[in-house]
Amino acid sequence: MQTKSLLVAAGLAFATALAGCSTDGTGGFSSIASYNARTDAGYRIPAIPITKVPAKYRRQTVNYQTSEKPGTIIVDTGEKHLYFVEGGGKAVRYGIGVGREGFEWKGTAKVAAKREWPVWTPPPEMIRRQPELAKWRGGMPGGPQNALGARALYLHNKSGDTGYRLHGTPEWWSIGKAMSSGCIRMMNQDVVDLYDRSSVGAKVIVK
Repeated sequence: MQTKSLLVAAGLAFATALAGCSTDGTGGFSSIASYNARTDAGYRIPAIPITKVPAKYRRQTVNYQTSEKPGTIIVDTGEKHLYFVEGGGKAVRYGIGVGREGFEWKGTAKVAAKREWPVWTPPPEMIRRQPELAKWRGGMPGGPQNALGARALYLHNKSGDTGYRLHGTPEWWSIGKAMSSGCIRMMNQDVVDLYDRSSVGAKVIVK
């Protein structure tokens, strides 16, 4: 009986290894395969060497207690995590990159629009800081090298467009760091997942 139990345990361990998953202790997981290269709307999203990204920043389902209703997006800039509330004490957690010092933003907003492979237009103040971006003052076409990545969620509040976005980035190594110009960046594979889960009008809390 003991031998049989050991064989079963070994089989389960082997199956988990084949699946390429890292569990988070709550039953959720982030699949390494979900970060493979893919073709999306005619564009190629490169693979991410996800084992080089700390496990805490990989997409996974976690225990998360909140009074906010399912579908709410909560951004914890201190912990560098974004939560998509699912209800039942669970949320999908993603690793994020946040604004560097002097570019932080916090508050409550809503998803006013969602775009696939969005055009990026650097604001005038950014062009003043980085004159080389002047060539994109009319908008940088969507694509793998675009600063907004594969998807963007546009945040508005009572005053209108906040100018901040939840968006993808080809710079996967920036996740977990404070180096953006204020927007919340995610790995492209993760922002595609969030885009598919979220809805226009969803509440967004940035804290």
